Amino acid sequence: MKRLKEKVALVTGAASGIGYATAVSMWKEGAKIIALDVNESELGKLKTSLSDRITAICCDVGKSEQVASAVNAGVMEYEGLHIICNCAGIAKAEPFLEMTNENWERTVAVNMSSVYYVCQSGIPYMKQSGGGSIINCGSIASVVAETDLAAYCASKAGVLALTKVIAIEHAKDKIRANCICPGMTDTPMAEPYYEAYGGKAAYMEEITDWQPLGLGRPEQIASIAVFLASEDSGMMTGSAVMADGGFTAM
Repeated sequence: MKRLKEKVALVTGAASGIGYATAVSMWKEGAKIIALDVNESELGKLKTSLSDRITAICCDVGKSEQVASAVNAGVMEYEGLHIICNCAGIAKAEPFLEMTNENWERTVAVNMSSVYYVCQSGIPYMKQSGGGSIINCGSIASVVAETDLAAYCASKAGVLALTKVIAIEHAKDKIRANCICPGMTDTPMAEPYYEAYGGKAAYMEEITDWQPLGLGRPEQIASIAVFLASEDSGMMTGSAVMADGGFTAM
């Protein structure tokens, strides 16, 4: 039996990487998908590939008014909301003292403020639908710092903290909230690392030195998101799920 049959799932960052894989995986499990992304072209490809049970909305999740409009439009299409999966994320490496205000503000807006915007707009609809599950995509950077990524680390740590607040505030509403913290995963965000090592193949030879299970795949993270969205994880809320291939165990 499909675990998410008749559920409505809103996924941000749905045009690529973990967001794309999550939208597809939840769709395969029977969910109706509200897909949000700023990349209209790639979002269109997702919509075409799934063909039905999907509403694709071009939206800059770092802007509150666009998020509110998109969430409202998506919910009106399917008359309910049961699952939110916040996957949108960006990263730009800059040494702390050289980091621009623009980098800081944009990274925080897309990575952390978007979670606040989406959840604040979506939770009232989830309450009307009888509860549900929120899955926020954090990072190993939610718990471990990395040089030259102050904005990214701060924003992802904020996502984890925000997830816990939502979890305890809305347990009474039968809404669960959990945070997946992926390690290095084969997404467009990993490409600068490949370049630094002279190519993806060279990077994959080295990554097991700090991530024993090697480079993750978006589909692996998506499968965790499906689990957290389903009743299989019914006693989990406020959790940080370390999907990091052993990175934080080292």
